[in-house]
Amino acid sequence: MKFGSRLCTLNVGGRRFFFPAELMKRLPLSRLSRLQRCVSESELLELCDDYDRDNNEFFFDRHSEAFSFIMLYVQHGKLRFVPHMCELSFYNEMLYWGLESADLQPCCQRRLDHRMSESFVHFFPEEPPPRGPWEEPRGPEGARRRWLETVRRTFEEPTSSLLAQILASVSMLFVVISMVMLCASTLPDWKSAETLDQHSKQSSYPGQIPIAHAVCIGWFTTECIVRFLVSRDKCEFVRRPLNVIDLLAITPYYISVAVTMLTGENSTLQRAGVTLRILRIMRIFWLIKLARHFLGLQTLGLTLRRCHRQMATLLVFIGVAMAIFSAPAQLLEHGLDPEAGNQAYASIPAACWWVIISMTTVGYGDMFPVTVAGRVLGGVCVVSGIVLLALPITFIYHSFIQTYSELTLRATRHHRAATFLNH
Repeated sequence: MKFGSRLCTLNVGGRRFFFPAELMKRLPLSRLSRLQRCVSESELLELCDDYDRDNNEFFFDRHSEAFSFIMLYVQHGKLRFVPHMCELSFYNEMLYWGLESADLQPCCQRRLDHRMSESFVHFFPEEPPPRGPWEEPRGPEGARRRWLETVRRTFEEPTSSLLAQILASVSMLFVVISMVMLCASTLPDWKSAETLDQHSKQSSYPGQIPIAHAVCIGWFTTECIVRFLVSRDKCEFVRRPLNVIDLLAITPYYISVAVTMLTGENSTLQRAGVTLRILRIMRIFWLIKLARHFLGLQTLGLTLRRCHRQMATLLVFIGVAMAIFSAPAQLLEHGLDPEAGNQAYASIPAACWWVIISMTTVGYGDMFPVTVAGRVLGGVCVVSGIVLLALPITFIYHSFIQTYSELTLRATRHHRAATFLNH
């Protein structure tokens, strides 16, 4: 299409902006410059919402005030956020018109990065809101979808119904039973009973723990399979961290059963098998299943996800402090007098352990400085640890509070939607 030298009108959210056609070609906004290259009206409507050929007016259903600030950037070369407008909304407008975050002023870039890090909710992804009955297809297909949605919400949302609360309570009960059996199986008395049971089948103990363990595994397996079958997106289900943890917790049992069937229960591999013991201890992952039912655990997981930079900063602080304090500590306590020096500080790696327990104010007492200079260095190390650890923890605390508020609001919204649909 040819616009010639006609005056072009941009109608953005009801507000008109006038530009010569030649000027639009030179604007650093890719969407407007692409308008000039359209050869048909159908291509034109892919870039704008409507077009008035008679008045040469382009209609965009976008935020007019945001576009005004973008035009100020075109005129003066400085782009800042619109006051009282969400940073993510303004960034969405920037992307629509063809700008990037690098076009923002440095102060606004920092605000955008901070806002995007706070809004990163992929550890526990937001489920799409439940559809109302008027949006469901009618007939057998509609009834099938409603039934699948009911089953999915029963297993995924513990507060959606009474049956969902009962299933969540049963699941938590099995988790507790499984953890109790795991802890009890490591007690000396239980190990002795298991050894005696291998030689005498007349004991009252045989089979009780394996049967109870099998029942727990059966419940978890059935729950996982049902949740997979009724999920909306099977690929997304497999990628979700909590579902991966479920698989990691269930798989070791079936591996152990397969090895038992193939090698025999009393084989050398079963008696010595370090690998099987490691797989067995992986049942501790079942505790993370409680995150499905406890908002506090969800908040903890999402906070750690959002604050990965602060956690990395904390590790860097500790690593630098270990390098700074461990070498002088080894020198003052052992290096100056290797014969009669403090043997606990015989090496710098050993001194690194002392730095960690001192900075975290744990102080196990297994090693401590005995020289005056070493004690002075230890006092400086403890004070430095308190300061260094407190700096990133402040950000983590604020992120935890914000995350808890967001998840509480989301849970309330889902509960209200479920109540509305049930009635």
